[in-house]
Amino acid sequence: MTSSSAYYRPRLAAILMPMVAVAFRPYCGLQAFYGGRPVHLQQTIHNLRSSNIRVHRCHNKQYYSCSQTRLFSAPSDNANDQKARVLFLGTPEVAASSLQSIHERSLHPSSPYQLVGVVTQPNKRRKKRSGQVLPTPVAIVAEQLGLPILCPEKARDADFLDALENEVQPDLCVTAAYGQYLPKRFLALPRLGTLNIHPSLLPRWRGSSPVQRSLEAGDNPVGVSVLFTVSAMDAGPIVAQKSVVIEENEQATTLLPRLFEMGTELLLDAMPGVISGEITMDTATAQDESRVVDAKMIDASEGRLRLESMSARECHNRVRGFSMWPGTYVYLQIGEEESEPVKVKIVESRVLEEKMDATNVIEMGPKKGDGLRFVCYDGSVLEVLKVQPATRSVMDAKSFTNGLQGRRVIWLSDVDESTIKLK
Repeated sequence: MTSSSAYYRPRLAAILMPMVAVAFRPYCGLQAFYGGRPVHLQQTIHNLRSSNIRVHRCHNKQYYSCSQTRLFSAPSDNANDQKARVLFLGTPEVAASSLQSIHERSLHPSSPYQLVGVVTQPNKRRKKRSGQVLPTPVAIVAEQLGLPILCPEKARDADFLDALENEVQPDLCVTAAYGQYLPKRFLALPRLGTLNIHPSLLPRWRGSSPVQRSLEAGDNPVGVSVLFTVSAMDAGPIVAQKSVVIEENEQATTLLPRLFEMGTELLLDAMPGVISGEITMDTATAQDESRVVDAKMIDASEGRLRLESMSARECHNRVRGFSMWPGTYVYLQIGEEESEPVKVKIVESRVLEEKMDATNVIEMGPKKGDGLRFVCYDGSVLEVLKVQPATRSVMDAKSFTNGLQGRRVIWLSDVDESTIKLK
């Protein structure tokens, strides 16, 4: 191994790195981590590495940072290197929080593992309106923690898998909302397997949208599972599971982070047993295939509330479940019959116990704090507390009503979204 003094070389290279990146930007047709690169950059990158500057490749961009840690240190006789080598895979904010917790636990002297790297999605998938390309929340946290980062375009990329096998050499992998299918070659690499945090009570809600679908279905309690990953999606044996009773108006926006926090604690409690060999694929609990429910991917068109065929409870549960994406909406007609439909997003709602005669006329409740009352086809009442008209900010029902200036409002069912001109 390189002596520790090598890690404290002058940081002039760090000052020059932005200039290097700018100078070679027209030539940075780089693929995923360890992909092809222009020949004239070879020596530059080699020099940066020899100065212990870590080089991250996230799709077509290069990211450099100074660190006291090698790019990927190979196992050695060092006492710390006798700990299990854990590789973390994740992408969004909930996964970034999990990464922080796992890293904090790894720093404890009694921890049986060390974090040796992070895998996350390529940067190109997250763009602001300005067109700026940003790293994922997990990449940002990993950078702050000084952890090596890999950003393959696809998890099946041969160069990426070669890097894992030859350089990273993980003993255990942990995934949290990574967002890509893991091929068999990946799953065969860590000798202890791959653990996944999945925010549902498996085998119910296997798939890409477990929290959204569980709320849409009105499930209570809900929960989180930690399981071994196998080739079939979310079908591996369960290591740990926890349920929680939620409020009837809780939305995915608040529930998803809470479930991942619970799942991370379950994971941290289970990891020592997995590393010691006490918990394995064979000793974990197999899922009951007869109880499987699929959490199919959500389509944006599902966000439209069909009050002419959905009950208030069905509408409310969809508002809760789709609060993060794609949101829920209705079409309203404000004022004269000739006026064009207005698309309004439903942000917050609740269900009233009372029933009313079916009508599409929308009125405010009589008491302070009441919302807009939408009467569904069956007479059930959805009370909408917050809305967001097209091109406007979120507002409470009272503010929306004040802006109507006494005009009548009705909800519409016969709107052709392919031809409508939205205001």
